[in-house]
Amino acid sequence: MENLKRSETELIKAEKTALVVIDLQNGIVSGEHSPYSSAEVVKNASKLINAFTEKGAFVVLVKVSSVDGKDMFKPSVDLKISLVQFQEGWDSYVPEIANSKNAHTITKRQWGAFYGTDLDLQLRRRGIDTIVLCGISTGIGVDTTAREAYQHGYNQIFVEDAMTARAKDEHDYVCKYIFPRIGKIRTSEEVALLLK
Repeated sequence: MENLKRSETELIKAEKTALVVIDLQNGIVSGEHSPYSSAEVVKNASKLINAFTEKGAFVVLVKVSSVDGKDMFKPSVDLKISLVQFQEGWDSYVPEIANSKNAHTITKRQWGAFYGTDLDLQLRRRGIDTIVLCGISTGIGVDTTAREAYQHGYNQIFVEDAMTARAKDEHDYVCKYIFPRIGKIRTSEEVALLLK
């Protein structure tokens, strides 16, 4: 990432860009994350939400939830992991973003935020062609949403310090080998400065 060229004239147009925040909810944020802690990610994402809201840009808060667990996909896999703790309030947004003004909220039943939701519809109705992605987890919800966005033809900016994973290797792999092929990687500070 050090060799990425940053252009001072590379502006992010608020009216054509949406901030999409993935799974900053109680059941996902809890636990150990790397290379950034959950607290760091929530702090950086909160700053981005405020910056986008201030500029009148579209903000989308995405969470994963379930009615009874039966509405979520359960494939046969070699590695079973449960990122979601089905306890009271597990699917509530963390307090720092829960009351974000004018944010559109989306509930998904799988990793990606496009399949089975109105995300693409809401973006297209607003004439948005670029999405800025952040959240938890880099290699799951953020990565899957990014691949879906790529297939839908959106430009993308990935906020590297406003996302994290269960393991540093997972985060680093996606940021090094996947995201640069389908978008641009920036820091939360760079995005806030470039947003016009």
